Amino acid sequence: MILGSHVSIRDGYLGAAKRAVANQASAFQYFPKNPRSLSIKEFDRADANNCKEFCIKHKLLSVAHTPYSTSITPSTDKQDLTIASLLNDLDITEACGSIGVVVHYGSQISRTNPLASYHLMLEILNSVLSQWNGSSLILLENNAGTKGALGTTIEELVQIRSLCDYPDKIGFCLDTCHAFASGLWNGENTEELIKKGDELGYWEHVKVIHLNNSKNPTGSKKDRHANIFNQNNGYIDNNQLKELVLSPSLLRIPLVLETPDDEGISHREEIEMLRLKWE
Repeated sequence: MILGSHVSIRDGYLGAAKRAVANQASAFQYFPKNPRSLSIKEFDRADANNCKEFCIKHKLLSVAHTPYSTSITPSTDKQDLTIASLLNDLDITEACGSIGVVVHYGSQISRTNPLASYHLMLEILNSVLSQWNGSSLILLENNAGTKGALGTTIEELVQIRSLCDYPDKIGFCLDTCHAFASGLWNGENTEELIKKGDELGYWEHVKVIHLNNSKNPTGSKKDRHANIFNQNNGYIDNNQLKELVLSPSLLRIPLVLETPDDEGISHREEIEMLRLKWE
């Protein structure tokens, strides 16, 4: 398994990579800048390049995640800032040698025009990607369905990519908690989900998997992550989760934990348990 967790950049990008190695990881995720701001970051390119070289040396894969406030269905007054912020994220991601930057799928913006959100998503994505010539990708993440969020089906994700002017610059991130919470996957329909993803050409463009348990039942539309092996606090059966992420169509896709690191088990311990029980 290519396995890791989300790590802090408080010691810089190289520091994040070193923390991942200390956790016995072969992959990691990081916020490229302040996770609560869309402000443009003037980043240390030498540090980013050192991170890239360190990852190559240690065969370590990385992926970035946009700040929490990023939306590809932004309000009118935030559209220019969102575009600039996404380009900034891609620039940092490219400098660090990362696969791409994870972006949550958009939300419903109109009760009377159901297509308005999709039109805006395409407008934002086309604006960003028309200005981007690097190899790092925009990675669209499936949503849990909270507060009218779209992107809870494979069809939506694949369709937005296919309708974009720059599909080759877009990949996907599958979040197992989101899939479970939205009802896309209930733990028992794995075979059906894999088959649909194969038929729609989804899995071939999935570049990273957020490996998370769920603190709420399937169909709850609540995005609350739980630790993988905590069956007292997580609703996804461990064997069902293993069956999904280690199925042939998903093999060799990096698995990144976004689970709690302060509820009785650290990410390093969780990585060790996963290697012991799943490999």
